[in-house]
Amino acid sequence: MLREIVLDTETTGTNHANGDRVIEIGCVELLNHIPTGKSYHVYINPECPVSPGAFAVHGLSDEFLADKPVFAAVADEFAEFVRDARLVIHNAAFDIGFLNAEFARTGHRPFNLPDVVDTLSMARRKHPGAANNLDALCSRYGIDNSKRTKHGALLDAEILAEVYIELIGGRQVGFDLAMKPAARSRATVQGEIAAREARPRTLISRLTDAERAAHEAFIKSLGENALWREYLGETTPEAS
Repeated sequence: MLREIVLDTETTGTNHANGDRVIEIGCVELLNHIPTGKSYHVYINPECPVSPGAFAVHGLSDEFLADKPVFAAVADEFAEFVRDARLVIHNAAFDIGFLNAEFARTGHRPFNLPDVVDTLSMARRKHPGAANNLDALCSRYGIDNSKRTKHGALLDAEILAEVYIELIGGRQVGFDLAMKPAARSRATVQGEIAAREARPRTLISRLTDAERAAHEAFIKSLGENALWREYLGETTPEAS
């Protein structure tokens, strides 16, 4: 059973080495590339100001974060949620850098960046030369991101989970054996019914006269009580 955690963070700025901190974490669980509905989400008091540039991106203010728990207070539950799972992150180096800086303060084991699936690198390999930010990928794969008026860690993780499934082969990955036959569209079913109703009740035989004569000769060779006479409705002098 492959367990993956699609993860996103929001931060006070762009450089953890200069003291910027994590202020939001959003995670979505996948089992064998299928969302389980289980998630993890928390806002965090960074104990430092949010930069104007970062605020413009995510809209999380110092006032809003003031009464939220500090990272040390949520570190254990966060580490437990992601334990033994493979992380899936868009631009993984950014988020892992921030999270490892937080873990260094709390004494938790850091994440190993090479073990993380970076969907930005995947998208660049699959679509070289194209825009591969999350909004561009949503547009390319027809994923609804209309609620994404600003960045938010949980919403972005949910959207990224859909993008990730498309990047690894779409909803056909693993042949999606969990899907039921009832998932066919109404138009498909109606088309099949119409095709059946349009077909003649009795199909016209495509046998040639020579083929029919050869068949009758074969039936005669089997004798009067040949079982095939009943199945095929043959009429021969012996049976009349």
